[in-house]
Amino acid sequence: MPSTMRLYKALSGLTAAALLVAACAPAATPTAAPEPTAAMAPTEAPAPTEAAAPTEAMAAYEGLKVEAESCDYGGEIQSIEAIDQYTVKFTLCYQDPDFLSKIAFTVFAIQDKEYLDATGGDSVAMSEQPNGTGPYMVSEWRRGEQVTFTAFPEYWGDAAKTQTAILRWNADSAAKFLALQSGEVDAVDNPAAQDIEAALTDPNMQVAGREGLNIFYVGFNNTIAPFDKVEVRQAIALALDRQRIVDQYYPDGSEVAQQFLPPSFSPGFSTTGDGATWYEQNIDEAKALLAAAGVAEGTEIELAYRNVARGYLPEAPPVAQEIQAQLAEIGLNVVIREIESTEFLDATAAGQVGFYLLGWGADYPAATNFYNYHFANTQNLQFGEGYTEIFDTITQAGQISDPAERQALYDQVAALIKRDVPMIPMAHGGSAVVYSAAVEGAHTSPLGNELFYVMSAGKDTFTFVQNGEPAALWCGDETDGESLRACNQVYDALMAYQLGGVAVEPGLAESYTANPEGTEWTFSLRQGVKFHNGADLDANDVVATFEAQWNAKSPNHVGREGNFEYWGAFFGAFLNAD
Repeated sequence: MPSTMRLYKALSGLTAAALLVAACAPAATPTAAPEPTAAMAPTEAPAPTEAAAPTEAMAAYEGLKVEAESCDYGGEIQSIEAIDQYTVKFTLCYQDPDFLSKIAFTVFAIQDKEYLDATGGDSVAMSEQPNGTGPYMVSEWRRGEQVTFTAFPEYWGDAAKTQTAILRWNADSAAKFLALQSGEVDAVDNPAAQDIEAALTDPNMQVAGREGLNIFYVGFNNTIAPFDKVEVRQAIALALDRQRIVDQYYPDGSEVAQQFLPPSFSPGFSTTGDGATWYEQNIDEAKALLAAAGVAEGTEIELAYRNVARGYLPEAPPVAQEIQAQLAEIGLNVVIREIESTEFLDATAAGQVGFYLLGWGADYPAATNFYNYHFANTQNLQFGEGYTEIFDTITQAGQISDPAERQALYDQVAALIKRDVPMIPMAHGGSAVVYSAAVEGAHTSPLGNELFYVMSAGKDTFTFVQNGEPAALWCGDETDGESLRACNQVYDALMAYQLGGVAVEPGLAESYTANPEGTEWTFSLRQGVKFHNGADLDANDVVATFEAQWNAKSPNHVGREGNFEYWGAFFGAFLNAD
């Protein structure tokens, strides 16, 4: 067994164990629903301290409240209210077993209300001087080169171990690995398979493996010919040799995908029914389907991709070329088009690309994160006209806490996706971060949210290289991992994911309670938390942050492109949408 395989199998076992532990912890698990007979107990809060008697009456706190007239608008959230200066209450339209995991995500990190108002919720303006509560401040963003972070001296948590952290990017795997070998940088994300092998035998390096909680897929937009015909999509599915692609272009620890979900997701991954396994390669049947669809031999189609190495797709250009060669066997003339990363993501989400290579890494380890974002999200048009039956079944499953009932619905979803072929599941990719041996606190996360402030290379600066440049440095309206990694260093959400893991723990909220039905969640904020601009955190900051994404009529509902895709995926319809 190759050494890399041993590494990934060991890490996969550790991650699986972490998932199991998380599933047994009622306050931390991302999928467990509140007990039906009693309210959830709050997590332990610091003991109160005695305050001096006020010399005059304090002004009453004017808490914000945003609410829908009713739940008929189609979203999950009914209201968000600042009960007092440090207490926020969310009222949901229905139970959501994954609610805590969702609000822990970086996209929902809390902003200072006054700063949000001053910048009008414009992600571009906010990126000029990001203002979070996190362990690092942004001191400089040199476009096209690097982002420099400086430790925030008033951070509410543990102080950063390194005063300065630098985030760089390079799509050239060989070049970034050479920079690590030379000591120019301290860590590189998603190195090529051969570089991982080399690092495993190099005493000057350490390899931190990352389990493949991801999916690489070939996507179709059903409003763009010839992909508007299901026979064409099925033909391409039958033509591809997915095993060859994994064997040739993926590191050990990767596997061919049978479904859109990673196999460790339960409930979610289907082990029974038509959707449990994907189509086997069958060239003759593929040709027959193309003929039935009236697609002539030699028909030209365009395949688009972005040249960014990710855990789900370590080497996009050769994979695109391999697919081009394989589809030539059924008479399709594939023209390959490379598009810049941010432009590519914006174009696919807007429904402007017909045939493309994309993927997804877990934001939290549950089926709702994969299925709802892609197939039950009105803000994501990448597959064209929505697949109503898939949409409705996914939505129904996400509102049920019983695992067996949810699984039965997800079995239906897997079968429907196989029938309609909005995409072809290709691979679950194993990946890694390679660090200098000198780095203390080196780690990876199955969610890809490595935190720089816990690491030190024994010098004043820690330098991490990823694959692409962030699109913005406020992530409310972003979906790319490059932006999210940068935002993770600067901002905090109400809840947080455990370091290197998937379990949820308190973040800016030091404790929370929920009603027995799981529809009312009340959070107590940490007191004394400062934003980088010196403002104090309070409950109105939380309400304003969520309203900026939720309320389509809010003056702060701007972002970068204005899509707020994660909101649609996690919480459904916008409030006051046209």
